Amino acid sequence: MTVEQAFKQLTNKLISIYSISEAKNIAELAIEHITGYYKTQRLLFKNEILNDKQTKDFDRISIELLNHKPIQYLTNDAWFCNKKYYVNEHVLIPRSETEELIYLLKEDEHSFNNIIDIGTGSGCIAIEVKNKFKNSTVVAIDKSLDSLEIAKKNALTFNTKINFKHLDFLDEKNWANLGNFDLIISNPPYVLKSEHNTLKENVLNFEPHLALFVPDNDPLLFFRKIALFGKKHLNKNGKIVVEINELFGYETKQLFIEFGYLSYIIKDMQQKDRFIVSNFS
Repeated sequence: MTVEQAFKQLTNKLISIYSISEAKNIAELAIEHITGYYKTQRLLFKNEILNDKQTKDFDRISIELLNHKPIQYLTNDAWFCNKKYYVNEHVLIPRSETEELIYLLKEDEHSFNNIIDIGTGSGCIAIEVKNKFKNSTVVAIDKSLDSLEIAKKNALTFNTKINFKHLDFLDEKNWANLGNFDLIISNPPYVLKSEHNTLKENVLNFEPHLALFVPDNDPLLFFRKIALFGKKHLNKNGKIVVEINELFGYETKQLFIEFGYLSYIIKDMQQKDRFIVSNFS
């Protein structure tokens, strides 16, 4: 089987569970991983025959992809802000929407000397914020030790100094040793457990539920805790920037307002309520 035949065969198989554009994109990433050829190289060497190892890798990856396993967990990398981050099943796959969280922060906001990333996962937010505000001190926390190991690996790869801490943010007793911050940033769990039927199988079956779901009876759990944390740990003229559930944009904004913040919603590229920025009013 040639490189081009492998690409077309995998694309045709994936169309049964993904859109055509998604199927092509996933097939591109799979063939790149198997052969080492980027798209332009693949076209240049399209008639090259796969060797035995590549053929075995192709068969194995094809089976896993058709079982809805995300390509990022098969290749162990995901792009975020033009960097390739290491990921596995212990962390969420970084999304393009979350990149907008980084872009919301203007580089002239030099007062962000102390920053905390709550629920860091792969560490992508903390690393990108540190790169944007190079003189800042960045603390990144997570409840999962497995996630923190991935985040530390990524910070080492990108030579970025982050102060990682293992703690359960929902337990307020853990806040005492965190200090005060100029910027609190987070993409916390916000998907209702009852929404699981709306998620694609590649998300529901493989991505960590700890980082995805909140109880149906308390959908704003993390945002309430973040708002309360900010009342005690946000410096004067500080800012909170969070990614939210589009279904609860108004409710989340009102929650921050009730805590005394001046808050507003920002829509993502798809015009969905996606972020809330809060300052003390």
